[in-house]
Amino acid sequence: MALLTMKELLESGVHFGHRTRKWNPKMARYIYTERKGIHIIDLGKTLELFERAYDFVRAQAAQGKGILFVGTKRQVQPTIEEEARRCGAHYVSRRWLGGILTNFEVIRRRVLHMLELERNFAEGKYERLPLKERIKLEKELAQLRRNLDGLRDMDRLPGVVYVVDPTVEAHAVREANILKIPIVAVCDTDSDPDLIDFPIPGNDDAIKSTRLITARIADAVIEGREGLQVTEAPSAEVPAEGATAPVAPIVEALDLEDEVRLMEMWEELTGEGKES
Repeated sequence: MALLTMKELLESGVHFGHRTRKWNPKMARYIYTERKGIHIIDLGKTLELFERAYDFVRAQAAQGKGILFVGTKRQVQPTIEEEARRCGAHYVSRRWLGGILTNFEVIRRRVLHMLELERNFAEGKYERLPLKERIKLEKELAQLRRNLDGLRDMDRLPGVVYVVDPTVEAHAVREANILKIPIVAVCDTDSDPDLIDFPIPGNDDAIKSTRLITARIADAVIEGREGLQVTEAPSAEVPAEGATAPVAPIVEALDLEDEVRLMEMWEELTGEGKES
């Protein structure tokens, strides 16, 4: 079974890049064409590079190495938190604090301080403190949780950093490059793929697109750590002998405008509908 299908990529809008004026020329090899001022990403290369990234993440997880998910854009935060927790990975979803990787020992001490505050509150050690001091400690704990909650179990540097939008997460990418930690990233047409070890060309802004790819990367972590086979989706019905298979796998639930757009994109990718 394929890890991703062309149908899933099209339905999630993975092929939509940025406007042509915002592109990074280094992404040219991953761009299929341009439409109405927007770059269209070559999904054939997306599938190929995703499988390569999936295999790498699975192998690293099987070796017991930690995986760090990074995505601080508002529309990506819930996905990063949900999928990282599901696969037992570490995550940064609110703000990248400078030095999370390059100054790890200091960050780890702040995490340990957060855990100590939580333990003391749970044990009631602060009950006898003046109200003003207790409120101050509660605010400090809330701030620490906001920025470091996803790192509470990270007691050593991760083996892989997974990033959604390396342009926005430039500090995370820079720190990982300094320490030579492999990076897997969803790269839109405005990204620099030369900074990424395992780029996955795709739309890094749409919720459906980032959720699809991030969920599959989380599946790779689970499969690597626990040897679990990812549950296979029900396969499509095999057409009877002599029957004609559908040309374009477009979901009926999509609205008419999206259906037409996806159909046109499908025809371009499969070479159909081209003028002779």
